Amino acid sequence: MKKLLLPLILALAGGGGGIAAGLALKPDGEGEDLAETCAPLDGDASPAAAPIPQPSNDTEFVKFNNQFIVPVMSRERVISMIVMSISLETEPALQEEVYAREPKLRDGFLRVLFDHANAGGFSGTFTDAAVMNGLRRDLLSVSHGVVGPKVVDVLITDIARQDS
Repeated sequence: MKKLLLPLILALAGGGGGIAAGLALKPDGEGEDLAETCAPLDGDASPAAAPIPQPSNDTEFVKFNNQFIVPVMSRERVISMIVMSISLETEPALQEEVYAREPKLRDGFLRVLFDHANAGGFSGTFTDAAVMNGLRRDLLSVSHGVVGPKVVDVLITDIARQDS
């Protein structure tokens, strides 16, 4: 039993340290245009990057404050950990309702993520579009069950797999 808990505790501690480091090193200039702060090197005339799409007035984005951590098991051993950040695209003025129901949403999302992991969804090329679309669809179904159809989409904004 101790052998099973040690990798999980180490992964959670490492993930917590990574989150703390990310928050501590977060740049102060939110919304700062990188094109203005970075000059081209030695007259590099590369084409300008495509503009970043802005959310429409019809929806808003609600980001979960904490990441989701999912152990990937094989033969009753943790072989890797998945760490992901999730946001919801919702109709306007739904942020307070989403945060009020966050415990139920997190529980439902973790159930889906654990089932996905147990079915081998985080093995191999786990970022394949078809695999990720199926996962998003299942997470959206949970969102609709908890918050209702005012949730437009589920966005997986960060995902990483750390193998043991």
